[in-house]
Amino acid sequence: MKKLSFLLLFSFMLTALNADIKLPAFFSSDMVLQQQTTAKIWGKAEPNKKVTLYTSWNLKRYKTTADKDGNWKLSFATTKAGGPYTMVLSDGKPVTLNNILLGEVWICSGQSNMEMPMKGNSGQPIEGGNIDILKSENSKIRLFRVSRKAELKAQTDVTGRWEEAMPVSVRDFSATAYYFGRLLQETLKVPVGLIASSWGGSSIEAWMNEEMLAAFPQAKIPQSGENIKSPHQTPTMLYKGMIHPLVGFPIKGVIWYQAESNRNRYESYAAMFKAMTEGWRKAWNPEEDMPFYFCQMAPYAYNGSVNSAFIREAQAKAAKEPYTGMAVLMDAGEANCIHPAKKKEAGERMALLAITKTYNITGIESESPEFKNIEIKGSEVTVYFDKAPLGIYAKNGESDLFMLAGEDKVFHPAKAKVQRNKVVVTSDSVPNPIAVRYAFEDFVVGDLFGMGGLPVSSFRSDAW
Repeated sequence: MKKLSFLLLFSFMLTALNADIKLPAFFSSDMVLQQQTTAKIWGKAEPNKKVTLYTSWNLKRYKTTADKDGNWKLSFATTKAGGPYTMVLSDGKPVTLNNILLGEVWICSGQSNMEMPMKGNSGQPIEGGNIDILKSENSKIRLFRVSRKAELKAQTDVTGRWEEAMPVSVRDFSATAYYFGRLLQETLKVPVGLIASSWGGSSIEAWMNEEMLAAFPQAKIPQSGENIKSPHQTPTMLYKGMIHPLVGFPIKGVIWYQAESNRNRYESYAAMFKAMTEGWRKAWNPEEDMPFYFCQMAPYAYNGSVNSAFIREAQAKAAKEPYTGMAVLMDAGEANCIHPAKKKEAGERMALLAITKTYNITGIESESPEFKNIEIKGSEVTVYFDKAPLGIYAKNGESDLFMLAGEDKVFHPAKAKVQRNKVVVTSDSVPNPIAVRYAFEDFVVGDLFGMGGLPVSSFRSDAW
Protein backbone atom coordinates (compact mmCIF):
# COMPACT_ATOMS: atom_id res chain seq x y z
CA MET A 1 0.00 0.00 0.00
CA LYS A 2 2.84 2.39 0.86
CA LYS A 3 4.49 1.61 -2.47
CA LEU A 4 1.19 2.17 -4.33
CA SER A 5 0.57 5.44 -2.49
CA PHE A 6 4.08 6.63 -3.40
CA LEU A 7 3.54 5.77 -7.07
CA LEU A 8 0.21 7.61 -7.11
CA LEU A 9 1.77 10.64 -5.46
CA PHE A 10 4.72 10.59 -7.88
CA SER A 11 2.30 10.28 -10.82
CA PHE A 12 0.30 13.27 -9.55
CA MET A 13 3.43 15.36 -9.11
CA LEU A 14 4.65 14.45 -12.59
CA THR A 15 1.28 15.40 -14.08
CA ALA A 16 1.34 18.73 -12.26
CA LEU A 17 4.88 19.37 -13.44
CA ASN A 18 3.95 18.62 -17.02
CA ALA A 19 0.94 20.90 -16.70
CA ASP A 20 3.11 23.97 -16.17
CA ILE A 21 3.00 26.55 -18.93
CA LYS A 22 6.33 26.46 -20.78
CA LEU A 23 7.52 29.57 -22.61
CA PRO A 24 10.42 30.39 -24.92
CA ALA A 25 13.29 32.05 -23.05
CA PHE A 26 12.49 35.54 -24.31
CA PHE A 27 9.03 35.53 -22.68
CA SER A 28 10.01 35.98 -19.05
CA SER A 29 10.13 38.29 -16.09
CA ASP A 30 12.16 41.50 -16.67
CA MET A 31 11.35 41.62 -20.41
CA VAL A 32 10.32 44.63 -22.46
CA LEU A 33 7.31 44.29 -24.77
CA GLN A 34 6.71 46.61 -27.69
CA GLN A 35 4.26 49.30 -26.66
CA GLN A 36 0.94 50.10 -28.35
CA THR A 37 0.71 47.07 -30.58
CA THR A 38 -1.05 43.75 -31.02
CA ALA A 39 1.47 41.25 -29.70
CA LYS A 40 1.63 37.47 -29.60
CA ILE A 41 2.82 35.04 -26.97
CA TRP A 42 3.12 31.27 -27.37
CA GLY A 43 4.36 28.16 -25.68
CA LYS A 44 3.46 24.69 -24.42
CA ALA A 45 0.77 23.52 -21.99
CA GLU A 46 -1.09 20.35 -21.17
CA PRO A 47 -2.72 19.07 -24.41
CA ASN A 48 -6.26 20.31 -25.08
CA LYS A 49 -6.31 22.47 -21.95
CA LYS A 50 -7.64 26.02 -21.85
CA VAL A 51 -4.88 28.63 -21.52
CA THR A 52 -5.60 32.06 -20.06
CA LEU A 53 -3.50 35.21 -20.05
CA TYR A 54 -3.96 38.15 -17.70
CA THR A 55 -2.16 41.46 -18.40
CA SER A 56 -2.00 44.00 -15.59
CA TRP A 57 -1.49 47.09 -17.77
CA ASN A 58 -5.05 46.89 -19.13
CA LEU A 59 -6.62 44.45 -16.66
CA LYS A 60 -7.70 42.14 -19.48
CA ARG A 61 -7.91 38.38 -19.86
CA TYR A 62 -7.32 36.42 -23.05
CA LYS A 63 -8.17 32.77 -23.69
CA THR A 64 -7.26 29.99 -26.09
CA THR A 65 -6.98 26.19 -26.10
CA ALA A 66 -3.81 24.18 -26.48
CA ASP A 67 -3.82 21.70 -29.36
CA LYS A 68 -3.34 17.95 -29.00
CA ASP A 69 0.42 18.45 -28.75
CA GLY A 70 0.12 21.16 -26.13
CA ASN A 71 1.02 24.04 -28.46
CA TRP A 72 -0.83 27.33 -28.03
CA LYS A 73 -0.61 30.96 -29.11
CA LEU A 74 -2.41 34.09 -27.90
CA SER A 75 -2.73 37.62 -29.26
CA PHE A 76 -2.97 40.47 -26.79
CA ALA A 77 -2.83 44.27 -26.77
CA THR A 78 -0.14 46.45 -25.22
CA THR A 79 -0.74 50.02 -24.12
CA LYS A 80 1.59 53.02 -24.04
CA ALA A 81 5.04 52.76 -22.48
CA GLY A 82 5.26 52.15 -18.76
CA GLY A 83 5.56 49.60 -16.01
CA PRO A 84 6.57 47.52 -14.24
CA TYR A 85 3.65 45.23 -14.99
CA THR A 86 2.69 41.59 -14.50
CA MET A 87 1.49 38.84 -16.80
CA VAL A 88 -0.14 35.66 -15.49
CA LEU A 89 -0.53 32.59 -17.70
CA SER A 90 -2.39 29.47 -16.65
CA ASP A 91 -3.64 26.14 -17.89
CA GLY A 92 -4.87 25.38 -14.40
CA LYS A 93 -1.57 26.14 -12.72
CA PRO A 94 -0.48 29.81 -12.94
CA VAL A 95 2.89 31.06 -14.15
CA THR A 96 3.58 34.69 -13.23
CA LEU A 97 5.94 36.99 -15.13
CA ASN A 98 6.95 40.06 -13.12
CA ASN A 99 8.76 43.36 -13.66
CA ILE A 100 7.64 43.68 -17.30
CA LEU A 101 8.00 47.02 -19.08
CA LEU A 102 6.25 48.32 -22.19
CA GLY A 103 8.47 50.36 -24.48
CA GLU A 104 10.58 50.06 -27.63
CA VAL A 105 12.18 46.73 -28.60
CA TRP A 106 14.95 46.28 -31.18
CA ILE A 107 16.85 43.25 -32.46
CA CYS A 108 20.60 43.84 -32.84
CA SER A 109 22.34 41.43 -35.22
CA GLY A 110 25.44 40.93 -37.36
CA GLN A 111 29.00 39.74 -36.95
CA SER A 112 31.88 40.57 -34.61
CA ASN A 113 31.55 44.35 -34.58
CA MET A 114 27.98 43.93 -33.35
CA GLU A 115 28.94 41.10 -31.02
CA MET A 116 31.95 42.92 -29.47
CA PRO A 117 31.06 43.53 -25.80
CA MET A 118 31.35 46.72 -23.78
CA LYS A 119 34.31 45.23 -21.89
CA GLY A 120 36.13 44.88 -25.23
CA ASN A 121 38.05 41.95 -26.66
CA SER A 122 41.53 40.85 -25.63
CA GLY A 123 43.86 43.67 -26.68
CA GLN A 124 40.93 45.51 -28.29
CA PRO A 125 39.22 48.03 -25.97
CA ILE A 126 35.99 49.97 -26.36
CA GLU A 127 36.72 53.69 -26.27
CA GLY A 128 35.20 55.02 -23.05
CA GLY A 129 33.76 51.59 -22.30
CA ASN A 130 34.97 51.21 -18.72
CA ILE A 131 33.42 54.45 -17.47
CA ASP A 132 30.22 53.84 -19.43
CA ILE A 133 29.92 50.39 -17.85
CA LEU A 134 30.33 52.01 -14.43
CA LYS A 135 27.48 54.45 -15.14
CA SER A 136 25.22 51.96 -16.89
CA GLU A 137 22.68 51.12 -14.18
CA ASN A 138 19.25 51.87 -15.66
CA SER A 139 16.19 49.75 -14.94
CA LYS A 140 14.51 51.13 -18.07
CA ILE A 141 17.04 49.46 -20.37
CA ARG A 142 16.72 45.68 -20.59
CA LEU A 143 19.17 43.36 -22.35
CA PHE A 144 18.75 39.89 -23.83
CA ARG A 145 21.81 38.15 -25.31
CA VAL A 146 21.09 35.17 -27.59
CA SER A 147 23.68 32.42 -27.26
CA ARG A 148 25.40 31.23 -30.42
CA LYS A 149 23.54 28.43 -32.16
CA ALA A 150 23.84 27.24 -35.78
CA GLU A 151 21.23 24.74 -36.94
CA LEU A 152 20.11 22.87 -40.05
CA LYS A 153 16.48 22.90 -38.90
CA ALA A 154 14.50 25.92 -37.75
CA GLN A 155 14.47 26.15 -33.95
CA THR A 156 11.68 27.29 -31.65
CA ASP A 157 13.71 28.64 -28.73
CA VAL A 158 17.02 30.26 -27.88
CA THR A 159 19.26 30.33 -24.84
CA GLY A 160 19.39 33.66 -23.02
CA ARG A 161 17.69 35.75 -20.36
CA TRP A 162 16.47 39.29 -19.82
CA GLU A 163 18.58 41.45 -17.53
CA GLU A 164 18.32 45.04 -16.35
CA ALA A 165 21.15 47.30 -17.46
CA MET A 166 23.83 47.47 -14.77
CA PRO A 167 27.61 47.03 -14.85
CA VAL A 168 27.53 43.24 -14.44
CA SER A 169 25.15 42.79 -17.41
CA VAL A 170 26.30 45.65 -19.64
CA ARG A 171 29.99 44.63 -19.62
CA ASP A 172 29.21 41.45 -21.59
CA PHE A 173 26.59 42.98 -23.87
CA SER A 174 27.11 44.31 -27.40
CA ALA A 175 28.70 47.75 -27.21
CA THR A 176 27.15 48.92 -30.49
CA ALA A 177 23.71 47.77 -29.35
CA TYR A 178 24.09 49.27 -25.88
CA TYR A 179 25.06 52.70 -27.17
CA PHE A 180 22.14 52.54 -29.61
CA GLY A 181 19.70 51.68 -26.83
CA ARG A 182 21.12 54.16 -24.33
CA LEU A 183 20.65 57.14 -26.64
CA LEU A 184 17.20 55.90 -27.64
CA GLN A 185 16.12 55.62 -24.00
CA GLU A 186 17.58 59.02 -23.08
CA THR A 187 15.79 60.66 -26.01
CA LEU A 188 12.40 58.93 -25.96
CA LYS A 189 12.16 58.69 -22.15
CA VAL A 190 10.58 55.22 -22.43
CA PRO A 191 11.85 51.72 -21.63
CA VAL A 192 14.04 50.11 -24.28
CA GLY A 193 14.59 46.39 -24.82
CA LEU A 194 17.58 45.14 -26.82
CA ILE A 195 17.87 41.58 -28.15
CA ALA A 196 21.45 40.91 -29.31
CA SER A 197 21.74 37.98 -31.74
CA SER A 198 25.12 38.02 -33.49
CA TRP A 199 28.14 35.84 -34.29
CA GLY A 200 31.65 37.02 -35.11
CA GLY A 201 32.90 36.20 -38.59
CA SER A 202 29.43 35.35 -39.89
CA SER A 203 28.35 35.93 -43.48
CA ILE A 204 25.07 37.52 -44.51
CA GLU A 205 24.03 34.24 -46.16
CA ALA A 206 24.01 32.55 -42.74
CA TRP A 207 21.35 35.03 -41.54
CA MET A 208 18.98 34.23 -44.43
CA ASN A 209 16.63 31.30 -45.04
CA GLU A 210 16.01 29.32 -48.23
CA GLU A 211 13.32 31.68 -49.49
CA MET A 212 15.54 34.75 -49.06
CA LEU A 213 18.39 33.00 -50.89
CA ALA A 214 16.27 31.70 -53.77
CA ALA A 215 17.69 34.25 -56.21
CA PHE A 216 21.31 33.44 -55.26
CA PRO A 217 22.26 29.97 -56.54
CA GLN A 218 25.88 30.58 -55.53
CA ALA A 219 24.76 30.25 -51.90
CA LYS A 220 24.98 26.51 -51.29
CA ILE A 221 22.32 25.55 -48.76
CA PRO A 222 23.40 22.54 -46.65
CA GLN A 223 21.31 19.38 -46.77
CA SER A 224 23.13 17.64 -43.93
CA GLY A 225 25.65 18.38 -41.22
CA GLU A 226 28.46 16.61 -43.00
CA ASN A 227 31.55 18.61 -43.97
CA ILE A 228 30.30 21.84 -42.37
CA LYS A 229 33.46 23.46 -41.05
CA SER A 230 32.19 27.00 -40.49
CA PRO A 231 28.52 26.94 -39.50
CA HIS A 232 28.48 30.69 -38.92
CA GLN A 233 29.33 31.16 -42.60
CA THR A 234 26.99 28.45 -43.90
CA PRO A 235 23.77 29.66 -45.57
CA THR A 236 20.60 29.54 -43.41
CA MET A 237 22.21 28.11 -40.26
CA LEU A 238 22.23 31.23 -38.08
CA TYR A 239 18.81 32.33 -39.24
CA LYS A 240 17.39 28.96 -38.21
CA GLY A 241 19.21 28.86 -34.90
CA MET A 242 19.21 32.49 -33.74
CA ILE A 243 16.54 34.46 -35.65
CA HIS A 244 13.71 32.08 -36.54
CA PRO A 245 12.91 31.36 -32.85
CA LEU A 246 12.47 35.12 -32.26
CA VAL A 247 10.08 35.68 -35.17
CA GLY A 248 6.80 36.95 -33.81
CA PHE A 249 8.22 38.44 -30.63
CA PRO A 250 6.95 42.03 -30.84
CA ILE A 251 9.70 44.42 -31.96
CA LYS A 252 9.98 47.90 -33.44
CA GLY A 253 12.90 47.24 -35.75
CA VAL A 254 16.40 45.88 -36.40
CA ILE A 255 19.93 47.26 -36.28
CA TRP A 256 22.70 45.48 -38.17
CA TYR A 257 26.52 45.58 -38.32
CA GLN A 258 27.91 43.07 -40.81
CA ALA A 259 29.76 43.05 -44.13
CA GLU A 260 33.38 42.18 -43.38
CA SER A 261 32.88 38.49 -44.20
CA ASN A 262 31.28 39.39 -47.53
CA ARG A 263 33.98 41.83 -48.56
CA ASN A 264 35.25 39.62 -51.39
CA ARG A 265 31.70 39.03 -52.66
CA TYR A 266 30.69 42.67 -52.81
CA GLU A 267 28.96 42.29 -56.19
CA SER A 268 26.02 40.44 -54.65
CA TYR A 269 25.86 42.19 -51.28
CA ALA A 270 23.32 44.95 -52.03
CA ALA A 271 20.87 42.46 -53.55
CA MET A 272 21.38 39.99 -50.70
CA PHE A 273 20.90 42.68 -48.09
CA LYS A 274 17.65 43.74 -49.75
CA ALA A 275 16.44 40.12 -49.86
CA MET A 276 17.34 39.63 -46.20
CA THR A 277 15.63 42.77 -44.94
CA GLU A 278 12.52 42.04 -46.98
CA GLY A 279 12.54 38.46 -45.69
CA TRP A 280 12.82 39.49 -42.04
CA ARG A 281 10.05 42.04 -42.49
CA LYS A 282 7.81 39.45 -44.10
CA ALA A 283 8.54 36.98 -41.31
CA TRP A 284 7.62 39.43 -38.54
CA ASN A 285 4.75 41.30 -40.11
CA PRO A 286 4.20 41.51 -43.88
CA GLU A 287 1.75 44.35 -43.35
CA GLU A 288 4.25 46.67 -41.68
CA ASP A 289 7.42 48.33 -42.95
CA MET A 290 9.80 47.41 -40.15
CA PRO A 291 12.81 49.78 -40.02
CA PHE A 292 16.25 48.29 -40.63
CA TYR A 293 19.27 50.46 -39.83
CA PHE A 294 22.86 49.36 -40.29
CA CYS A 295 26.49 50.39 -39.94
CA GLN A 296 28.64 50.81 -42.99
CA MET A 297 31.83 48.79 -42.62
CA ALA A 298 34.56 50.90 -41.00
CA PRO A 299 37.85 51.37 -42.88
CA TYR A 300 40.57 48.82 -42.16
CA ALA A 301 43.89 47.99 -43.86
CA TYR A 302 42.93 44.66 -45.38
CA ASN A 303 45.75 44.89 -47.95
CA GLY A 304 44.06 42.15 -49.93
CA SER A 305 43.23 41.70 -53.57
CA VAL A 306 39.84 43.45 -53.26
CA ASN A 307 39.51 47.08 -52.23
CA SER A 308 36.99 47.15 -49.37
CA ALA A 309 35.64 50.46 -50.67
CA PHE A 310 33.65 48.34 -53.12
CA ILE A 311 31.59 46.75 -50.36
CA ARG A 312 31.09 50.14 -48.71
CA GLU A 313 29.73 51.22 -52.08
CA ALA A 314 27.41 48.20 -52.13
CA GLN A 315 26.19 49.09 -48.64
CA ALA A 316 25.52 52.67 -49.71
CA LYS A 317 23.39 51.27 -52.54
CA ALA A 318 21.52 49.03 -50.10
CA ALA A 319 20.78 52.03 -47.90
CA LYS A 320 18.58 53.54 -50.60
CA GLU A 321 15.87 50.94 -50.01
CA PRO A 322 12.73 52.17 -48.19
CA TYR A 323 12.70 52.11 -44.37
CA THR A 324 16.45 51.56 -44.33
CA GLY A 325 19.31 53.78 -43.24
CA MET A 326 23.09 53.59 -43.01
CA ALA A 327 25.41 54.94 -40.33
CA VAL A 328 28.67 55.97 -42.02
CA LEU A 329 31.86 55.16 -40.08
CA MET A 330 34.58 56.63 -42.32
CA ASP A 331 36.11 58.42 -39.30
CA ALA A 332 35.84 55.49 -36.92
CA GLY A 333 38.06 52.74 -38.36
CA GLU A 334 41.53 51.57 -37.38
CA ALA A 335 44.30 50.59 -39.78
CA ASN A 336 45.44 47.55 -37.81
CA CYS A 337 42.32 46.46 -35.93
CA ILE A 338 39.21 45.14 -37.64
CA HIS A 339 37.29 45.77 -34.40
CA PRO A 340 37.56 49.55 -33.97
CA ALA A 341 37.19 51.02 -30.49
CA LYS A 342 34.68 53.69 -31.52
CA LYS A 343 31.50 51.72 -30.89
CA LYS A 344 29.71 54.71 -29.41
CA GLU A 345 29.76 56.34 -32.84
CA ALA A 346 28.38 53.17 -34.42
CA GLY A 347 25.51 52.76 -31.97
CA GLU A 348 24.58 56.40 -31.62
CA ARG A 349 24.58 57.07 -35.37
CA MET A 350 22.09 54.25 -35.86
CA ALA A 351 20.08 55.69 -32.97
CA LEU A 352 20.00 59.07 -34.71
CA LEU A 353 18.52 57.36 -37.77
CA ALA A 354 15.85 55.70 -35.65
CA ILE A 355 15.10 58.89 -33.72
CA THR A 356 14.46 60.91 -36.88
CA LYS A 357 13.19 58.36 -39.39
CA THR A 358 11.17 56.06 -37.10
CA TYR A 359 10.23 58.29 -34.17
CA ASN A 360 9.93 61.48 -36.26
CA ILE A 361 11.90 63.78 -33.97
CA THR A 362 12.99 66.80 -35.99
CA GLY A 363 15.65 69.46 -35.69
CA ILE A 364 18.74 67.25 -35.86
CA GLU A 365 20.93 65.81 -38.59
CA SER A 366 20.86 62.02 -38.76
CA GLU A 367 22.08 61.18 -42.29
CA SER A 368 25.47 61.74 -43.84
CA PRO A 369 25.72 63.85 -46.99
CA GLU A 370 25.61 61.69 -50.11
CA PHE A 371 27.48 62.02 -53.40
CA LYS A 372 25.08 63.30 -56.08
CA ASN A 373 26.98 64.04 -59.31
CA ILE A 374 29.91 65.89 -60.85
CA GLU A 375 30.33 68.76 -63.28
CA ILE A 376 33.51 69.03 -65.37
CA LYS A 377 34.82 72.32 -66.74
CA GLY A 378 38.29 72.08 -68.21
CA SER A 379 40.67 70.84 -65.53
CA GLU A 380 38.19 71.40 -62.73
CA VAL A 381 35.70 68.86 -61.33
CA THR A 382 32.91 70.10 -59.09
CA VAL A 383 31.32 67.49 -56.83
CA TYR A 384 27.76 67.98 -55.63
CA PHE A 385 25.97 66.35 -52.68
CA ASP A 386 22.50 65.47 -51.49
CA LYS A 387 21.43 65.57 -47.82
CA ALA A 388 23.66 68.55 -47.06
CA PRO A 389 21.21 71.37 -46.28
CA LEU A 390 23.84 73.40 -44.43
CA GLY A 391 26.73 72.41 -46.64
CA ILE A 392 29.88 70.29 -46.33
CA TYR A 393 32.68 70.72 -43.81
CA ALA A 394 36.39 69.86 -43.88
CA LYS A 395 39.15 71.08 -41.57
CA ASN A 396 40.73 74.22 -43.06
CA GLY A 397 38.22 73.91 -45.90
CA GLU A 398 40.20 71.23 -47.75
CA SER A 399 40.14 67.44 -48.08
CA ASP A 400 43.23 65.30 -48.66
CA LEU A 401 41.34 62.22 -49.85
CA PHE A 402 40.22 63.07 -53.39
CA MET A 403 41.73 61.64 -56.56
CA LEU A 404 41.20 62.40 -60.24
CA ALA A 405 41.66 60.32 -63.40
CA GLY A 406 41.66 61.09 -67.09
CA GLU A 407 41.01 58.84 -70.08
CA ASP A 408 43.91 56.56 -69.06
CA LYS A 409 41.90 55.64 -65.93
CA VAL A 410 44.91 56.22 -63.69
CA PHE A 411 44.03 58.07 -60.49
CA HIS A 412 46.25 60.78 -59.04
CA PRO A 413 46.07 62.70 -55.76
CA ALA A 414 44.11 65.92 -56.08
CA LYS A 415 43.45 69.19 -54.30
CA ALA A 416 39.91 69.50 -53.03
CA LYS A 417 38.42 72.75 -51.72
CA VAL A 418 35.06 72.87 -49.98
CA GLN A 419 32.69 75.58 -51.15
CA ARG A 420 29.53 75.36 -49.01
CA ASN A 421 27.63 72.34 -50.43
CA LYS A 422 30.13 71.38 -53.12
CA VAL A 423 33.78 70.42 -53.48
CA VAL A 424 36.01 71.70 -56.29
CA VAL A 425 38.73 69.19 -57.25
CA THR A 426 41.84 69.71 -59.39
CA SER A 427 45.14 67.95 -60.03
CA ASP A 428 48.20 69.15 -61.94
CA SER A 429 48.72 65.54 -63.04
CA VAL A 430 45.26 65.34 -64.65
CA PRO A 431 44.64 68.30 -66.99
CA ASN A 432 41.58 66.65 -68.54
CA PRO A 433 39.76 64.79 -65.74
CA ILE A 434 36.80 62.52 -66.39
CA ALA A 435 36.37 60.77 -63.03
CA VAL A 436 36.73 61.52 -59.32
CA ARG A 437 37.02 59.34 -56.21
CA TYR A 438 36.88 60.18 -52.51
CA ALA A 439 38.47 58.00 -49.80
CA PHE A 440 38.11 54.99 -52.10
CA GLU A 441 40.66 52.81 -50.30
CA ASP A 442 40.77 50.03 -47.70
CA PHE A 443 41.84 52.33 -44.90
CA VAL A 444 41.46 56.09 -44.61
CA VAL A 445 40.38 58.50 -41.91
CA GLY A 446 37.52 60.42 -43.46
CA ASP A 447 37.96 64.19 -43.49
CA LEU A 448 34.70 65.32 -45.13
CA PHE A 449 31.58 65.83 -43.00
CA GLY A 450 28.10 67.23 -42.95
CA MET A 451 27.41 70.08 -40.59
CA GLY A 452 25.91 67.64 -38.09
CA GLY A 453 29.33 66.01 -37.74
CA LEU A 454 28.41 62.89 -39.72
CA PRO A 455 31.08 61.74 -42.19
CA VAL A 456 30.65 61.43 -45.93
CA SER A 457 30.98 57.89 -47.28
CA SER A 458 33.70 56.92 -49.71
CA PHE A 459 32.42 57.24 -53.29
CA ARG A 460 33.39 57.31 -56.95
CA SER A 461 31.90 58.82 -60.10
CA ASP A 462 33.23 56.06 -62.35
CA ALA A 463 32.15 52.42 -62.77
CA TRP A 464 35.56 51.03 -63.71
